[in-house]
Amino acid sequence: MKRLLLVRHAPTGATRDAEFPADEPLDDEARAQAAELTTQLPRDCLTLSSPARRAVQTALAAGREATTDPRLAECDFGTWTGRRLEDLHRESPQATEQWMTDPGCSPHGGESLRSFMARVGAWLDEELTLDRSVIAFTHGGVIRAAVAHALRADAAAVWRIRVEPLGVTELQATHGDWELVALNRGAR
Repeated sequence: MKRLLLVRHAPTGATRDAEFPADEPLDDEARAQAAELTTQLPRDCLTLSSPARRAVQTALAAGREATTDPRLAECDFGTWTGRRLEDLHRESPQATEQWMTDPGCSPHGGESLRSFMARVGAWLDEELTLDRSVIAFTHGGVIRAAVAHALRADAAAVWRIRVEPLGVTELQATHGDWELVALNRGAR
């Protein structure tokens, strides 16, 4: 049975502070938490990772050498990178509200939700055609987009899916389609 395990990276300062993340590294505590995944993940899967340091370092702490795939990168938040949504909303409520309600807009100059979901969906569709099981160390946004795509949900669904740091989301290929098996398994 083909499995896809999506692992959200360990917590960082940005995830703890609800910021649009930059390419920050893990601290010692986060690496120790990620090391706990070593015995929880199957060994017989190809391991992929977002190119972001926090994802690569989570994979390494979990005892995995990963091949990076840029399609597993978090959404490009443009000028909002490193900023808190709360602060941005206070400064420009119209722009942040538009971003949350219109999947085609990108007031930050980065990726729109629609283009981000298309990127993740194309990767997920490709994985469905390959005869392999995969563990992918990635980001909350990628996992939300993948779950929404697998369930054929609209773009607004990504805002209603909670993905915790170090949570493992499992999809299985069944009859040529993805089936959601677990969300946030093992999350801290």
